Amino acid sequence: MGREKVLFKSEEKKSRVEIVSLLRSVADRIEQGHMTLRQGEKEVVLDFPQHMTLELKVEDEQKKRKGTKRQLEIELEWYPGAGEEHGGVTIE
Repeated sequence: MGREKVLFKSEEKKSRVEIVSLLRSVADRIEQGHMTLRQGEKEVVLDFPQHMTLELKVEDEQKKRKGTKRQLEIELEWYPGAGEEHGGVTIE
């Protein structure tokens, strides 16, 4: 099992409109092939290959006081400089 090192993390409440805007910006940067994430003095530069592994996951978690918490995770994975594989998920 490999060791994981967190290079950048952000968690904040946003409106649905703000989230849509951010996701569109992320999609544009992925299409361009690179993205820089900044928060304060932290900065991470990402270069995206032509093909990556896309993981979509929806989870429900029971919270004692608040009920069910639903979570949507969108994850991209790749090995910098390595060959890539193709997949077949669509969103409708």
